[in-house]
Amino acid sequence: MPTPKTPRRIRPADRKRQLLDHAAALFAERGYAQVSVADIARAAGVTAPSVYRHFADKQSLLAAAVNAGVDDLETCTGRALTEGDAPVDDLISSVCALGVKRPESTSLWRWGSQHLTDEQNREVVLRTRAILHHWADVLADGTDLTEREAVTLAWAMISVAGSLSVHRTRMSLTRTLAEVDALVRRLIALRPDSAPPLPALPPSGTGAPTRRDEILDAAATLFAERGYAGVGVDDIGAAVGITGPSVYKHFSSKIAILIGIGQRGATRLEAGVMTAYASTSDPAKLLALLIDSYVNVITSTPELSVTFNSSDALAGQPNASDLVDIQRRYVARWVDLLMQTDPDLPRDRAAIDVHAALSIVNDAVRMRRGTSRPEFGAQMAYLMKGVLGV
Repeated sequence: MPTPKTPRRIRPADRKRQLLDHAAALFAERGYAQVSVADIARAAGVTAPSVYRHFADKQSLLAAAVNAGVDDLETCTGRALTEGDAPVDDLISSVCALGVKRPESTSLWRWGSQHLTDEQNREVVLRTRAILHHWADVLADGTDLTEREAVTLAWAMISVAGSLSVHRTRMSLTRTLAEVDALVRRLIALRPDSAPPLPALPPSGTGAPTRRDEILDAAATLFAERGYAGVGVDDIGAAVGITGPSVYKHFSSKIAILIGIGQRGATRLEAGVMTAYASTSDPAKLLALLIDSYVNVITSTPELSVTFNSSDALAGQPNASDLVDIQRRYVARWVDLLMQTDPDLPRDRAAIDVHAALSIVNDAVRMRRGTSRPEFGAQMAYLMKGVLGV
């Protein structure tokens, strides 16, 4: 009697893409620094050595995952523009479906850029820019949009479509797709060149800056330029004319400096909240004032963007829990106000809307896209208000 053959293990058709999908999902959920190769292997149901047969290290995994996301954007764009007879509708449906079903494809490249090399970032930016210029051509066709307006809307469109990756609000797939689709359609009906001027921030104080303030200012600038991991305490000290050890007279650690930056940014936002509530009680007007305040703060200081970009460094830090709570309460205030403007709007939809609006300016500042233009802040506030309908 012949000896039975041992069943042969059948590998997935594309193990490499499977690993990239799991890596992208983990990077988007936890942040690059909080994910190990062992985590990715575990999620994929393989051993760590199996991962290294395809990728040299975690950084090469990230680079490949980011480029796979850009591949997805290219594919969905090409499909939308060649297979249907309504280019704008087909593009919106395709992009929204990708953003809802695979949010990392529309967002990982923005969050992961600080961990890529200059050459890798250059490749991703060039590819993404080409895709979004295709979107802009479609949006502008047959309309009164200028080329610059169409490009601005295309970048905002990818921020709205990819905004699900920045929060944990979840609805059914059908409801989520419908909500994101409606937000994008509201967005592309706007005309950025018609944005009214952004009211200036009131003076934040008259006192002379302390050494602590100087350290926070210098650290925020350095973190914005090089990333949190790329800056040492000695670098911060040198920027304010003191030695690295002297910095420890004011802050116990580098992470304490980062937390201080986040707390100061939160204080600036709270000042805007107090000013808004002192001037009106109308929910729509209050929300509009908070949008103006938020845009003013994030465009006038690197504090908020540094805090967002360093969220993986803050993760798990006991002293950062208060800062996270402050951020959540701030966003919850926006959600509450939006629900007050529309009593029929459920909280889960309102939360998706608010995060989509915030993502428009957060992404633009993170990528330093158009931030030097004098009309940048006004256009960001205008787009956010338009998406939220206030």
